Amino acid sequence: MKKVFSIFAGMAIAILAVSCVSTADPAPVPEAEDASNPTFEKAYQKYQSKLILDGAKSYTVRSGDTLSVITQKHYGAGSTYYFPVIMLASRGVVADPNLIRPGMKLTIPDLQKNLGDPAARENMKAFIGEIAAVYGHKGNAAVQNRLLDLAKSL
Repeated sequence: MKKVFSIFAGMAIAILAVSCVSTADPAPVPEAEDASNPTFEKAYQKYQSKLILDGAKSYTVRSGDTLSVITQKHYGAGSTYYFPVIMLASRGVVADPNLIRPGMKLTIPDLQKNLGDPAARENMKAFIGEIAAVYGHKGNAAVQNRLLDLAKSL
């Protein structure tokens, strides 16, 4: 009888041990650096030298900031999708517009000065179009379409 009881007790412990093992998914592995960053870098290389930076301001990113919010603060309501202009002026700081952090120092170019210069305006139009394509590649059609609309309007 002791033997039978020991076998049942052993089986119960084994079942209990197996049922306590977590079946949850393993902890997520941090994603590698955004795969589109090299695409942003190619666009920076192609267009940055054609942006007018005379009169540009400096801005230090604060907790809770997004590039769109910063753009609206400096360029006014309705300017949300001009964020690629700040990206372009801040090459080497903003590797991806969705990955800004407090403490980053951004360059805020004079938007009106750049829009008023035909060469700078064409440069911004082309850069915004390329950033739109990156958003399309990332699967964000809403931002892609808004950027394309802005580029067409320039």
